[in-house]
Amino acid sequence: MNKKWEIKKLGEILNLEYGKPLPDNKRNENGKYPVYGANGLKTRSDEFYFDKKSIIVGRKGSAGEINLTEDKFWPLDVSYFVKFDEQKYNLMFLFYLLSLLDLPKLAKGVKPGINRNEVYALNVNMPPLPEQHRIVSILDECFSAIERSRKNAEQNLKNAKELFESYLQEVFGSAGSLTEETREGWIEQRFEKCFKLKSGDNLTSKMMFENGNYPVFGGNGITGYYNEFNLSGSNVIIGRVGALCGNVRHTTKEIWLTDNAFKVVDYKFEFDHLFLTYLLNYKNLRNYARQTAQPVVSNSALKDVLLFFPKSKVEQQRIVGQLDALRAETQKLEAIYQKKISNLDELKKSILDRAFKGEF
Repeated sequence: MNKKWEIKKLGEILNLEYGKPLPDNKRNENGKYPVYGANGLKTRSDEFYFDKKSIIVGRKGSAGEINLTEDKFWPLDVSYFVKFDEQKYNLMFLFYLLSLLDLPKLAKGVKPGINRNEVYALNVNMPPLPEQHRIVSILDECFSAIERSRKNAEQNLKNAKELFESYLQEVFGSAGSLTEETREGWIEQRFEKCFKLKSGDNLTSKMMFENGNYPVFGGNGITGYYNEFNLSGSNVIIGRVGALCGNVRHTTKEIWLTDNAFKVVDYKFEFDHLFLTYLLNYKNLRNYARQTAQPVVSNSALKDVLLFFPKSKVEQQRIVGQLDALRAETQKLEAIYQKKISNLDELKKSILDRAFKGEF
């Protein structure tokens, strides 16, 4: 490292000032100035508290998260804002430095919070101001290129997901959008005319085992294990209660189904179970949940949902084959783009680390 760099306590370089509460009557979504909370912009106001561009550091909740501010802003009391000597330090250099320090790791408590004295105690390497300017210039250029690559990867990831969704729309869209030739062999029928739903059996969490023989399925998926099963063979099950109610799964194993979930019974048409799983997930049954503290879907809420499907089970199975193949391909693409995004994040960390070791 260059001899001109100094090891300092962060508290010698900057102050973390407390934000201030802002009454509701002073909040205005169309206000002139941004209002920042612990994790960034929360609203706007026609009043500001500080009149220089700074850095917001989350104090409570999203503790340790950092965000750059506009020139004039209001920091809420769940945050700190940074004050420093502009004759000695570059704002963006401090922003990049705080990014490298990973402040969220200092958060403690049930509702995570950061003690600024612990932040002040951190040792950091600090070069003279001209060197700070030079490093910021290099980092800005590097991160701009990384951000462009990241946006491209994120767009490709979005395209991969939309490819599968668009095919589902093409397959399961309303019969009214199809030609006579395409519509032949397909029917559109109300949910209650196709089958019925039956709840599983009560099983409390105290009755479950960590190493039970059979998975227990509730409203949100597997909730534990039990040494007995009440459902076996090929079945379509639907979450009835909970945040993920309406989710649909195909199971072929011996399981215990609780009364927080449904099984599909009393079929009026011949359905391939995998096809039906795709179809019901496409219909997003969560949208029909009763919105209470604990969301619930019911037979009565779903009875008028329109389902569009081919009567031929062979045709259903052909479609499942196509959907499975396309899903496998899109999942491969998603994994590739997720990996690219992860690699770009790692590259950014590596560049920051090198910069603050004086290797630029």
